[in-house]
Amino acid sequence: MSEQKESLRKITTTLALKNEEIQNFVCCLKQSLENLEMNSNRVQEDMEAEFTSLHSVLDELKEGMVTRIKQERASRTYELQNQLSACSKALESSEDLLEQANQTLCSAETEDFTQAAKDIKDSVTMAPAFRLSLKAKASDNMSHMMVDFTQEREMLQAIKFLPVPATPEIQVSECQVCDNTVTVLWTLPEPDTKIDHYVLEHRRTNHEGPPRVREDYPWMVVEGIREMEHILTGLRFDTRYITFRVKACNKAVAGEFSELVTLETHAFVFKLDAGSSHQNLRVEDLSVEWDSCGGKVQEIRKDKNRTNSPMHSPARTAMMSPKRAPSARVGRDRFTAESYTVLGDTMIDAGQQYWEVRFDKESKAFAVGVALRNLGRFDQLGKSSASWCIHLNNWLQQSLTAKHNNKARTLDCPIPDRIGVYCNYEEGVLSFYNSRTKQLMHTFRAKFQQPVIPAFMVWNGSFSVQTGLQVPSAVQSGQRKNSGTSSSNASLT
Repeated sequence: MSEQKESLRKITTTLALKNEEIQNFVCCLKQSLENLEMNSNRVQEDMEAEFTSLHSVLDELKEGMVTRIKQERASRTYELQNQLSACSKALESSEDLLEQANQTLCSAETEDFTQAAKDIKDSVTMAPAFRLSLKAKASDNMSHMMVDFTQEREMLQAIKFLPVPATPEIQVSECQVCDNTVTVLWTLPEPDTKIDHYVLEHRRTNHEGPPRVREDYPWMVVEGIREMEHILTGLRFDTRYITFRVKACNKAVAGEFSELVTLETHAFVFKLDAGSSHQNLRVEDLSVEWDSCGGKVQEIRKDKNRTNSPMHSPARTAMMSPKRAPSARVGRDRFTAESYTVLGDTMIDAGQQYWEVRFDKESKAFAVGVALRNLGRFDQLGKSSASWCIHLNNWLQQSLTAKHNNKARTLDCPIPDRIGVYCNYEEGVLSFYNSRTKQLMHTFRAKFQQPVIPAFMVWNGSFSVQTGLQVPSAVQSGQRKNSGTSSSNASLT
């Protein structure tokens, strides 16, 4: 009996679910019918508007042509009427002369005849009939003012509904990824004069191929593209790839998206390691600000937090800190004393990497470079064999120097507000550039025996780092030119 009840319960549940599905489907059908009514009315109104617009164009064209015919008729009428009036006057003058000549011929007096004949001869010579052109100044033929709409009629008769645009194809071999800029090109299977614009969508991803559903990167949309090419600029390459798709749109409808194309966007990405920083540095992910009270505040907090409770033990406190990332300096204390240093959280052990740093030129001291991981907690950048840097000194007298192994060389170049750092690990090249002009400031040549890490120092100032950058073309070009040659700035190795 219980089995039958269970079976009946399952059947009932299934039927209820099926009924719910049917009800939902009925709602969808009703909504589709409403949408169909609305869309068909909208399309009909749009089409009537297009035909009304076409009628307006024809009416304008007709009005212009009729006006031209009227102007031409008025001009010719004026010319012909003037000729007609002149001819009428000439005839009247000629008839008067003819009558006078007949009367003279009938005269019997010789003296009167001679004088009259002379007068008539002079009058005939000056008669307007002999000065008139007997060719009409205007033609009465107006047939050339007619129009032939045969070709236009055939075009109108060939009007059809706009087709769905063809699917574009992205030309992977023509696409370029350079200087944090991506150029995307595509083609259509066949020319289509009805295309109004294109819509390009791109999405960042760390996976080659279609983006994963669970990734947090949304599709970014670029609309209104008129050409079969688009350039994305000002990008930060903080993922390994960017995926693209494009569709064509005419005035009525959009076509299907193209096949997804994934382009590699290799760049060096890192954050600042707050766990490695000096206590007087307030560290965010990519920015640092000097805080003269930083160490004192932390000492006060330590005193206040001292208790016999295990909840306030140093280990427990470190575990509860929500902003502290795992330090790259595992098992070591943070920098201290006058080593106002902070490191990046990503090591460099291969390839060519590039990043930029914007610093406050009013800082009392600032340095940027790379360091080995075993940099001592008291070490200042450039004062040991474990670090290489460019150092700005604003204390008493401003100077810019390149430092390594406690040796310094003064740099004879303007102090920029942004410095680009280029590191070629295999070649042992560390170069510093004015990031705006890409002018080389200094190059270290060293044989890196172990991985290096981005390193920074600031005293009474601030700076911010920009990562996710490709090696700029200008820097690559300059490095190729200098490859194999010794730079005048390449000492202090």
